[in-house]
Formats: sequence, C-alpha cells, structure tokens
Amino acid sequence: MDLKQLQYFVAVAEAGSFTQAARKLHLTQPSLSKMVRLLEDELGVQLIDRSAKPIELTDAGATILKSARKVLQSVDHMTGELEEVMSLKKGKLHLGIPPMIGSTFLPPVIERFLTRYPDIRLLVTERGGKRLEEDILQGELDFGMVILPVKDEAKYSILPCLHQDLLLVTDKQHAYAGRDTVPLHELEQEAFVMFREDFTVRHLIMEQCVLAGFEPRIVLESSQWDFMTEMIAARYGITLLPEGICRQLDPNRFAVIAIEPAIPWRLSMIWRKDRAMSFAAKEWIRHVEQELEAREL
Repeated sequence: MDLKQLQYFVAVAEAGSFTQAARKLHLTQPSLSKMVRLLEDELGVQLIDRSAKPIELTDAGATILKSARKVLQSVDHMTGELEEVMSLKKGKLHLGIPPMIGSTFLPPVIERFLTRYPDIRLLVTERGGKRLEEDILQGELDFGMVILPVKDEAKYSILPCLHQDLLLVTDKQHAYAGRDTVPLHELEQEAFVMFREDFTVRHLIMEQCVLAGFEPRIVLESSQWDFMTEMIAARYGITLLPEGICRQLDPNRFAVIAIEPAIPWRLSMIWRKDRAMSFAAKEWIRHVEQELEAREL
C-alpha cells in the first residue's frame, strides 16, 4: 500500500465516480481503476461496489475512507512543517526603517537574530515612514519600523518597540541652551531644520506646532539626522529629535532641552495583517518580542 493508492481511493469515494475522479487527477479511467483494485487486493476486501449507479462504498470502504483521510491529512501537515523549516533555513526577509533609528535600536537585535539563523537573508532598507507604510501594503516590504500613528491602522499588525519624547536640539550658544524646558509656542520665530515630507516625525512636529498656534518656518529639509545636527552646530537653526539620538550628540557642541507639552515619539514594527507569514517571518516577530521583553527586565 502506498500514499498514491490512498489518494486515488479517496478521490473516487468523494467524486462518486471513476470518470470524474480520473478527470480531476488527470489520469485515464483504466489506470485509476487498476490502482484502486490493487489497494483492494492488498487489503483483501472490496472497498467499492461497482455495480451500483452511482458507485457506493462497502462497509469496509467507508471505514478505510475515514482512516485514509486521516493519513493524508497527517502527511500534508508533516510536509507543511518540513517546508516551514526549510523556508526558515533559506528564507529572506525585507525590513524597512527610517534613517534615524538605524543606530539606536536595531543593530544588536539584527546581530543576535542572524547569529541564531545565519541562513536567513535580512535585507534592510532606509525609507521615510510614510513610504514604508505604502511599501508594506504593496508587498514590497515584510516589516517596517515606523512612528505612530499610521494611516489605515486596521490594515496592520502593530508591535510597539520604543516610546520616547522628542527633544529640542540647539547649538551651545543658543539662547535656549541653558534652560531645562522650553514651551513649544516659544519656537514660533525659530528656523527649523526638518526631515523631509515622507517622514512621519515631520508630520508629528508640524501637527503639534499648529496646535501650539504657529506653523514652523522650515529652512532645511533632509533625510539624514547627522547632517541635520551638523547644520544645527553651524547655528543654521533648531530641530527636534528623539531621546535616543540626542544621547549620541556631543554635549560640548549641542544643547538638548525638553519641550512642553511633551511630544511622544512611538516607534513600532508593523506588518500587513492579511499577508501569509512565512516561518522565518514568524521567528523574526518572536525574536523582536523577546528582545523587547529583555530590555524591560
């Protein structure tokens, strides 16, 4: 007895006809009939009453049908698990991140993941948050690290990763440099160095400034926070950056000041809800969750 014989017998039983089953299996009817007959000979029982129109299962046939379905389901399950394991070993994941978080969170997370799964290719692309959202929905990215809120939030699964505040960054000679806090509305006359339009953090800052009663005067737009801070050191303007980046700045060149009211910066990993997840993708999610739990201990 082999799996093909069981598969052919189940197909005939479910179709109620050798002709229909043969058509579905892309076999000739004589070939299919021969395979079922061989199964009956091996078992020593008649499984199908061929004299009935349409054909009917014998009592033995009905019993074997139940067992055959269970065997085939088990084989399918085993094959699926094997494919998942093979996919894990040879998988590829595409992660999108905004430039500002590259050095603050992900490098050690990625390093430990690739150490554990060396055969997975993890491709990382830097893009603005708004572009990341679109590329995930289009299927170009598997995951994205974005700043909340996101548009069409119901379409994504969301894993919160970091919760920080945006802080004011000035040069050391700026009038605000000696202060602990600055009300946001006092920045109305300042020149802002901002991220480009496709960055969520820019929209976040713009919204909060409008709520404070003014629209910021933007004198420079960039996608690179290190270039932005160099322009701040050159006294070209001021900017707002997350705490994690501010901690990397040279205190001899920059002043970092809290803003009132606080502007929360919530970094999360998102992926499309309705997209089938590979085993590698599931492991990446589990790995990030474990990394976040370890940070909280």
